[in-house]
Amino acid sequence: MPLAIYKQAGLFNPRELEEIERRFSVGISSQQVIELFQSRGVKLSEATFRKYVQLGLLPTSKRVGRKGKHRGSRGIYPVTIVRRINLIKGMMDQDMTLEEIRDSFLSVHNGVIKASEALDSLFDRISDRLGRLEAAGRSVSGLTRDANDISKLSADLMKKIDKLSSRLAVIGSSNVSKDQGGST
Repeated sequence: MPLAIYKQAGLFNPRELEEIERRFSVGISSQQVIELFQSRGVKLSEATFRKYVQLGLLPTSKRVGRKGKHRGSRGIYPVTIVRRINLIKGMMDQDMTLEEIRDSFLSVHNGVIKASEALDSLFDRISDRLGRLEAAGRSVSGLTRDANDISKLSADLMKKIDKLSSRLAVIGSSNVSKDQGGST
């Protein structure tokens, strides 16, 4: 999207999105996402946020426990959800319907989510196994270092794939600039 569209719609530009992704690198709550957009004058309610999740436009949250007795848990989303909502709002400003947006996302987006969840699960199992080996007195420092390096590479790869997915979605809309993956 051209920078003028970002400013006109109150959306975040690519540099701002990268800063948000650094600031909330461990995840972000739905309330924080809503506050980010509302602070820019972009209409986004809890109900709209939930609707986007139900339509498959956004991933579901992961439950993260809170420290302390009887504190429960809260839903945390990957910070890339801000980029995705930004894109949805931009596409809606270009007169795309939610159905058209959903169709443009689903072919790649759901695969990205499943791959990310599978990798998270795999690294959890590897970590558990390394922990058991270490507890049994086995030397696993080299394996732990390798697992950590691969986990970081995996996280970087998933971020890049998610960004590519967003750019692919934009191609289906009109008035797409070259820096967003378009050919105009």
